[in-house]
Amino acid sequence: MIIDVHAHLGWDYVFDEDFSWEEQLEKHETYSIAKTILQPASCHDIESVREQHDRIAQAARTHPGQFYGMANPNPHLKDAVYEEEVRRCIEELGFVGIKIHTFAHAVHPGGRDGMKVFALARELDVPVMVHTGAGIPFANPTNLIAPALAFPEVKIVMAHCGMMIMAGETSIAMKAAPNLYADITWTSGFHLRHWSREFGASRFMFGTDHADNTGTELAKVKTCGLTEEEQEWIWSKSALSVYRLAE
Repeated sequence: MIIDVHAHLGWDYVFDEDFSWEEQLEKHETYSIAKTILQPASCHDIESVREQHDRIAQAARTHPGQFYGMANPNPHLKDAVYEEEVRRCIEELGFVGIKIHTFAHAVHPGGRDGMKVFALARELDVPVMVHTGAGIPFANPTNLIAPALAFPEVKIVMAHCGMMIMAGETSIAMKAAPNLYADITWTSGFHLRHWSREFGASRFMFGTDHADNTGTELAKVKTCGLTEEEQEWIWSKSALSVYRLAE
């Protein structure tokens, strides 16, 4: 079973990218993806992100057990507005996590508006995915050490493992906090192999980010020298241990 923990649905108002529903369905059919966690594209205002959250919820209702939701409102929204939308997503729509896009929303995860996300995630008992890599300084993986230590009950997923530009900081962060995990999008095969041996493949998860990356991301896991057991963790076992997904 292959689980994609990082995919988008909707129009991205920061990067001018349209993440379509048709691409998600084609990805599942072409590459035998079993489950995908969908998050909105980057939205600044509450109305736009609510609309995208509702669209993701409809996808999950139409394809139960196949698609799940992850909330991604701008943490710089007023506190009450932000919390109300996140609670709606988790408690009413059944979403399984929260996203902080450090780059798109200019959020330092250890800053005031970043820390409120982890506090709410602890209360709602869901993981937080955080964009790392492009978008320095906010997207530096080591910025997650302080939040991870402050909220040890919260499982935090570093999206992109810092990409190549901040890959060195990924290992620093993972050594410092055992509740840090990562999705492997936009990172290298040799880093993935090395980190799987150093920290255990159970801390890494498959993702695509863009649906047309699927073939490349699959090939990376298959060809970078991982054992079958390590691949199994990355394909699905790690995701099942972090997110509440039906097996």
